Parts: sequence; C-alpha cells; structure tokens
Amino acid sequence: MNITFLLNGREVALADVPPTRTLLDWLRESRGLTGIKEGCNEGDCGACTVMVTDKHGARTLNACILFLPQLDGKAVRTVEGIAAPDGTLHPVQQAMVDHHGSQCGFCTPGFVVSMATAHLNGDTAHDDALAGNLCRCTGYAPIVRAAQAACKDPAPVHMTDTPPSPATNSFAPDSADALARLYAAHPDATLVAGATDVGLWVTKQHRALGTTIFLNRCADLQTVEVTESEIRIGAGVTMDRVRALMADHHPSYAEMIRRYGSTQVRNAATIGGNIANGSPIGDNPPALIALGATLHLRHGGTRRTLALEDFFLDYGKQDRAKGEFVEAVTLPRQPDTLRVYKLSKRFDQDISAVCGAFNIAVSDGTVTAARIAFGGMAGIPKRATHVEEALIGQPWTEATLTAAHDVWKQDFQPMSDMRASASYRLDAARNMLRRAMFETTGTATNVLEVTP
Repeated sequence: MNITFLLNGREVALADVPPTRTLLDWLRESRGLTGIKEGCNEGDCGACTVMVTDKHGARTLNACILFLPQLDGKAVRTVEGIAAPDGTLHPVQQAMVDHHGSQCGFCTPGFVVSMATAHLNGDTAHDDALAGNLCRCTGYAPIVRAAQAACKDPAPVHMTDTPPSPATNSFAPDSADALARLYAAHPDATLVAGATDVGLWVTKQHRALGTTIFLNRCADLQTVEVTESEIRIGAGVTMDRVRALMADHHPSYAEMIRRYGSTQVRNAATIGGNIANGSPIGDNPPALIALGATLHLRHGGTRRTLALEDFFLDYGKQDRAKGEFVEAVTLPRQPDTLRVYKLSKRFDQDISAVCGAFNIAVSDGTVTAARIAFGGMAGIPKRATHVEEALIGQPWTEATLTAAHDVWKQDFQPMSDMRASASYRLDAARNMLRRAMFETTGTATNVLEVTP
C-alpha cells in the first residue's frame, strides 16, 4: 500500500507498505526514532504513545498496535517532535523536569506525548488522560503535578499540524458502499478499524492476516444520528465518541466506558469492532442489549437487521456471514433507567470478570419492565431472562431480590478461570442487581466515594 503522512512536521511518502507493519517498528527500525518504547506491545502500558492528528483533531494512540496504512492522510508526532524546532522544551516537558516527574525514563516519552496532546486539547482530566501510561518508578503524583502546572501555558504553535491528502488505495475504501463491494469480492479478508484487537493478532499471536481491508476512511460509518425515536451509531464510531454521546443519554454507561480502556485505546477502538469481535467479556454488548439495541448488517447491496442479543450464537460464533459486516447499531430513545457495573481486578483498563447492565423501570414501587444483560457470565453476552421475569410485577425491594436468588442459575452457569470462580461470578451478578436497586431508590452506592 502507498501512504502519505506528516511525521513531526515533515511529509513522508511510503510505497508498498506491508499492511501489518506497525508504526512502532517502523519508527524505531526505519527512522531511528527510539524515543518511542516497546513495553507490553499490546496497547496497555503507553510507552509507545504517539499523537495522531486528522480532520477531527489530535488524539493519542498506541503505536505498537497501529498499522502504518491507518496513518494515511494523517499527521504523527513522536516524543522527538514535542519540543519546538529550535529545541525549546514544550511546557509539559519543562514541567516534568521542574516537578521531578521521571526516574528510569522508560515510560517518560509516552507520558510526555499524552500530556502534550491533552495540553493541546485543553483536557484537564489528567487522571483519565494518563490512565493508559504506566509508571513503576516515579509514581503518578509528581507527573500529575507536572500536567497541572503546564496548564497555565499556551499550546505551542508547532503542535498544530495540517495533515496531507491521503494516497489512493484500493484496500482502503472511502465509503460503506465501496467497502461492501470490496468485502463481497474478498469475503475472507480481515477488516481493520481501530486494530486494538487485530493488532494483537500480529504482535502477540504472530498471525499472517492475508488480505486486509482498512476501514478508517469510511466516513459514513463514523456518523452518529440522534432523532426523537432513536440513536443510530455507525460501526466506525470510536469509543471516546460513544462515551461522549452516552454521557448525554445514559451516564452510567458512559462511566463504564471511562474504564473500558485507556484514552489511547478508546481513541482507536470502534463500537462495531467490539460487537463483531463477539467476545463474551466485551463491555459494550451488555449495555447495548439492556437498552434494546438493533444491529445493522450488510453484505454487498443487501442489508438486514436483528436484535443485538440474537447476534451472539455461541462462544466465538456470531450470526454473520462471510463478506458481511456490521454497519451500525441503533438504540431506541428512552428514559434513562440504565445502570452499568464493571467488576475487574484493576480499576482502569482491565478485562472484566463480570459486567452487568440493568435497565429496570419502576412505577409506584413495582417493577414494570426489566432488561438485564451480562458479560463474563456465559460464552456470549447474555440476557438474564428468568431473572427479569422474577422481577416484573414485584415490589422493587430487597425481599424480591432475595426471593429470586435461585433463579439466577436458570440463566447462567458461569465458568471458573483466572479472573473469578463460577460461584464468585454468580454472587457478584446478584450483588450488582442489589446495587442497582439501592442506587435507584436513593441509597448511596458509589464505591469510589470516601467519607469520614
């Protein structure tokens, strides 16, 4: 593939780029830019963080799982491009020096890029912006103090890039129509949107992907439409945008997305990719199923829809034919009664042991409707239909939940693994429902709130 992009302010044109060559490897091996580090090589540690700018603005991404063709028509800045051309330090670099924000230095380049991108965007939620950058020497306190101190300074002019026009590539379609034709002709191809999962197939599993189709230029898959009756989210909408959207409609879902992955992951991962992946521990499907989501699939010129819960057939098996792709997901507009809870060993960017979503309507103290779905409780994201039936028509009280204790086993027979035992998962699911009841009836349940 041929690609054109800016690298630290200078245009780069590459021909015959291998589709799965990562940006990290290319920067270190072909350009000698070794400030970028290979830590986890799976998008968790942030040592490889780069700033990528396109028409939507600047964002941080993990270069270790970012394929070169995804950069076509964009601008990239590594830590070597954060200081001014004359060598003047960026405000966040100077603040890291002033506040002693570095010891061994391995993680520092990634931190600096994350901080500089947040600084450019005026993002002062420093804990969130830095959650995807791991430090085991200095600790976060002086780094966060450095980020706070740099806020008083304006963003340097050189940090604003104007990306070049992309090259023409036959396997980087620019619309859903073009994608449909291409994928129908190459039904065994691998589709790459954010590569937050596919990237690991290459870096960890060393898989050869064969024919690869890149979706990042399909602008019509990246649209959000909100009407009086529904919310339609294109499959290519990234999770950072889904979080912002849900903050206005279902805040509990948005809060779960804040923990869904790091900023770098949410900036790349797409809602369609998460659904099509079909993981039993994916955190989006439970919330979407609880909201009554409809999935839109396309094969060539043929489109079909189905309830999202029916898309997941069995572990590793979805109702999707070869050459068929996820085009969008729609949610009916509804009063916000959704509660979403994620249980994981680490609070930020960890895989869930259990993720539960509870969409329960109550009138005059009685449950009138319920949609409950879980990840991590079965081989697929799954509704708790028997539990729902046990709640509907009953008082929304702890006594009702206690009476439904044994019903849970009719819906779920979870497995035991390194994240949780089967019995722990069942207890956690029951307690999540209890938490939803307490929360919706006015009892304080915020596990992050500390009071004397």
